[in-house]
Amino acid sequence: MTTFDPYPSALASCRRCPRLAAHREAVAARKRRAYLDDTYWGAPVPGFGDPAARIVLVGLAPGAHGSNRTGRMFTGDASGDFLYGALYRAGLASAPVSRARGDGLVLHGLWITAVARCVPPGNKPTPAELDACRSWLAHDLDALGEPRVLLALGKIAHDGVLKHYRARARAHGLALTLARHPFAHGALHRLEALRGAPTILDAYHPSFQNTNTGRLTAAMFDQVLATAKRLVGPP
Repeated sequence: MTTFDPYPSALASCRRCPRLAAHREAVAARKRRAYLDDTYWGAPVPGFGDPAARIVLVGLAPGAHGSNRTGRMFTGDASGDFLYGALYRAGLASAPVSRARGDGLVLHGLWITAVARCVPPGNKPTPAELDACRSWLAHDLDALGEPRVLLALGKIAHDGVLKHYRARARAHGLALTLARHPFAHGALHRLEALRGAPTILDAYHPSFQNTNTGRLTAAMFDQVLATAKRLVGPP
């Protein structure tokens, strides 16, 4: 089993993006009324899950009063409620809810990370901020070895994953064109030119905006997870 430190000191103290560092800390200081008694994380959020994962789920960024409060990806907000329910149904999580770090939740064959580790104002990191944060995505992917499937939640995560592998392709003198791999819910992208690269699988992000309007339903997300499990094969 591969072991690594998902929260190295350089990530814990990262202030590469002054706007994001200031915002995450301001949110943690102000708090939301419902969480006045909570101690907010207010720092970059590490990835977590099964170190032997063959599926890596890549989100956008921490939620202001979700991950930025709890310190664990997709924990403590509506997006997490939707996501962990689906992961539990798929046999990828030990429980259908995730409320806090240390609640005993275990992921099976799955790692969760994001293309931005600090909560951005309006949930919109800038291209420069995403570029600055990409090395932390690489940190997780490299340490996990070669996962079989990367499940990108939303177009920003999809683009961030492709840019990671485009940089790897360039290092080997290969070309990877992002325009040939447009984001679409349920779409599969196989990077044949890059030996050993995982299959990229797209899904709409489980944001409240998407799930509340029906753009993303539980059945739609369940199908994507079933596809991911089929691609990796038996444990």
